[in-house]
Amino acid sequence: MKISFKNFIPGIAWFFTVLYLMCLPGRDLPDVGWLDTFYFDKWVHAGLFALLVILLCQPFSNSLFGNKQRLQYFIKITIAVIIWGLTIEFIQKYFIEGRGFDLLDWAADTIGALIAFWICKRKFI
Repeated sequence: MKISFKNFIPGIAWFFTVLYLMCLPGRDLPDVGWLDTFYFDKWVHAGLFALLVILLCQPFSNSLFGNKQRLQYFIKITIAVIIWGLTIEFIQKYFIEGRGFDLLDWAADTIGALIAFWICKRKFI
């Protein structure tokens, strides 16, 4: 199957959804109270970035690319998402009111992206 731009629309839409959520001012974020005990926000970060990797890798699943080429794309996508997670943390620190740089948020983003890479590798290759 040939890959077209429309195959990437879900991933692109999710990218902008995550960007919007990450750029909300601190005062607009809900207080999750007792869920803080379970590091709820870190689970959310991991899930958001995991889904992003999956949605960007999925168009390659039925492509004419060989397994080696798919793996190379999956690695590039995962690295790009991890770097984007770090970039978001700097955006929050310098441009978003009431937000700051949180290394643990980036760690959660990275873990989510790596888990999604593992899932994509097992499912799509």
